[in-house]
Amino acid sequence: MLAAAGAVLAGFLVAPLVRGLVARFAVPEGEPWCAACPLCGREVRLLPPGGRCPGCRGRLGAGPWSVELVVAAVAVAVARAADGPSAAVLGWTAVLGVVLGFVDARVRRLPYPLTLPLAGGVAVLLAVAALTEGRPGVLLRCLLAACTVGALLELAVWLGALGPGDSPLGFALGGLLGWFGWRAAAGGLLAAVVLAGLWASLRAAVELARRRPVRGLDVPVGPFLLLGALLAVLAG
Repeated sequence: MLAAAGAVLAGFLVAPLVRGLVARFAVPEGEPWCAACPLCGREVRLLPPGGRCPGCRGRLGAGPWSVELVVAAVAVAVARAADGPSAAVLGWTAVLGVVLGFVDARVRRLPYPLTLPLAGGVAVLLAVAALTEGRPGVLLRCLLAACTVGALLELAVWLGALGPGDSPLGFALGGLLGWFGWRAAAGGLLAAVVLAGLWASLRAAVELARRRPVRGLDVPVGPFLLLGALLAVLAG
């Protein structure tokens, strides 16, 4: 109970930064990053739970309390799954993962300024964790899992089924899941595919119920990759 309460508190402490990053990067393809409030021009790095600019009170980024609730839930899940040296890499992935999930859900893109630091941080922290535990051999499995998941998603990018940001995200998540074993890596990818398929089917059913044509549903894959990885870690 104390660990869960501490995780929720830590989640709420980091949530203003996460909300600020969502507001900064949740912009359509081709537009510059939102470095300041578009209404008053004030630079915004941290945002309160209401998601309003501290200067003009204009609405920015995600809806009220949505980021805070997701961050708190993910923090509790990470606290349950964290195991010594793996806590740091799970925490790093959780923070940037929540940002990426919200950004992809809003504008259907996974920006490289977020996916590349995520992948780099995962690689460094996994190496530190492996050396700390005296298990340098596990890094080979992490590398192979990262390359396998990343290559599969890159193939989907070439085929036009995914966006370019999905493969570096897959590389990072594959490396992380490799720490927990091949079953976790395969399970995380499979869970993501199933969840994305269920979401697409649900959206199609809603469109049909509204008597609207169903053409090329634009499903954000990033949140499902992240959720599938989280479920695989918890299952492991």
